Amino acid sequence: MADLTTTFIGIKSPNPFWLASAPPTDKKVNVERAFAAGWGGVVWKTLGSEGPPVVNVNGPRYGAIWGADRRLLGLNNIELITDRPLEVNLREIKEVKRKWRDRAMIISLMVPCDEESWKDILHRIADTEADGVELNFGCPHGMAERGMGSAVGQVPEYIEMVTRWVKQHSRMPCIVKLTPNIADIRKPAEAAKRGGADAVSLINTINSITSVDLDDFAPEPTIDGKGTHGGYCGPAVKPIALNMVAEIARSAETRGLPISGIGGVTTWKDAAEFMALGAGNVQVCTAAMTYGFKIVQEMISGLSDYMDRKGFTSTADLVGRAVPNVTDWQYLNLNYVTKAQINQDDCIKCGRCYAACEDTSHQAIAMSADRTFTVKDEECVACNLCVNVCPVENCITMVELPKGAVDPRTGAKVGDYANWTTHPNNPSVAAE
Repeated sequence: MADLTTTFIGIKSPNPFWLASAPPTDKKVNVERAFAAGWGGVVWKTLGSEGPPVVNVNGPRYGAIWGADRRLLGLNNIELITDRPLEVNLREIKEVKRKWRDRAMIISLMVPCDEESWKDILHRIADTEADGVELNFGCPHGMAERGMGSAVGQVPEYIEMVTRWVKQHSRMPCIVKLTPNIADIRKPAEAAKRGGADAVSLINTINSITSVDLDDFAPEPTIDGKGTHGGYCGPAVKPIALNMVAEIARSAETRGLPISGIGGVTTWKDAAEFMALGAGNVQVCTAAMTYGFKIVQEMISGLSDYMDRKGFTSTADLVGRAVPNVTDWQYLNLNYVTKAQINQDDCIKCGRCYAACEDTSHQAIAMSADRTFTVKDEECVACNLCVNVCPVENCITMVELPKGAVDPRTGAKVGDYANWTTHPNNPSVAAE
């Protein structure tokens, strides 16, 4: 059986599934329940410095996006960092870590952007016996308006500066949590590396308004007639997170920098995808808030079964396996040609493929009088829109044309194009 034991920047945990810094990790009772369910580690909800107390709203804190079946696709969160006293959090962290020695315990931190504030909070957490710290440079709401969170994470110079302070004043491993609310995720990752970060984690939540109440005309969640932007998370953000993780993993400037993957991890497969793109472990929030802590048991068993099937003996065998296959558009093989193929035995004759292709794509699907749908190879550009709109899995597949075969659409043999400059899809070639 595959060994899921994971060592991430020197921090060992029985599996790669950690709970992210969020509402589920705000207190001892939650964290102990999570560990009892099987989570390998926890990033304790973000602590701030002593001073003016953090006060959260007493009304709704979450907005939501649902699928047609009411499945939760995304949450918008306007909750701030912990509003519990610092000394209470520190005492509970120490108590939990002493009881659960084999689990990873990371403390998320956010304080004003000056060296003394960071030095002070690091001194205060020093005797908690925690395994490391995570610098919250990603929160897009509330704290950002106070000059913290994503207000820091959007400025690479600040990231490098604060990370240096943390490494100077603490011996704990340091993870820098990055905001996705930036044009190029590689720049803050590079800054974190220059500052001495042991790892980065990403993505934090995406700045968002999920919906508007069309009676009260206010963003939701609505607090006494007003609403605000919040942080968006959940399954809907996974594609964005995967891309950003891959960008850091394959960049020459950040290659080798350990990554903790965050963003919509709901199943073992989601976790495996993050790890294949370079993440050494994953952090989870929305899935636990939707289904409860025991969802980790399905993640553990699913990942273990997958690794057994692939012959992987440790999580290290999986990490980064897909990174060499992530490339830029211009390096894609233009001699690879496919055509859509419809399995008539599986087709339910709904017509979705026909409507989508006829109205919005290349008119490459024909419909007969008895509603039999067939692909017109001479028109098919292999966009696979029909595959994605078909409600029957594997009813429509993309079949590769062998090298030397004639593409009915272009009349050219597969394999004849050396590069984009000679391909008939190139506008300059078509013009000639």
